[in-house]
Amino acid sequence: MYTSTFTFSKRQFDDAFDALDAVIAQVAKATPGYLGEESWESPSNGLVSTVYYWKSLESLQTLMQHPAHLEAKRRHKEWLAGYQVVIAEVVGCYGDGGIAHPLAGIEVSFTRRIVP
Repeated sequence: MYTSTFTFSKRQFDDAFDALDAVIAQVAKATPGYLGEESWESPSNGLVSTVYYWKSLESLQTLMQHPAHLEAKRRHKEWLAGYQVVIAEVVGCYGDGGIAHPLAGIEVSFTRRIVP
C-alpha cells in the first residue's frame, strides 16, 4: 500500500478551484485501489494536509495522470501559496479500533518486524 500526502498553504479559492477539486475527489474515489483519505488543517500555521491511501502505486499513478489532476498541477499558483507532496510505502498499520481510519482492519504484511 502507498500514501500520498498533499500539504498546502491556501491562497484564494474560487468556483473554478471548487469544481476542479470536486472532479479530482470523484475520480480518486472511483479509481480501483483507492482506500480512503483523511485531512486536517493546522491552526498554528494554516497548512492543510490530506493523506490519500492506495492499494498500489499503479492506483495512485492513475489519479496522477488524470486530466483533471494535471490541470490542477498546471494552475496551482492561482489557488495555492505553496505545496509539498510526499509519496510513501506503507510498511505497517495498527490501532486499537477506537477511531475510524481508512486502513482500519486492513492486514499489512511486514517485510521486517515493527514493534509498536
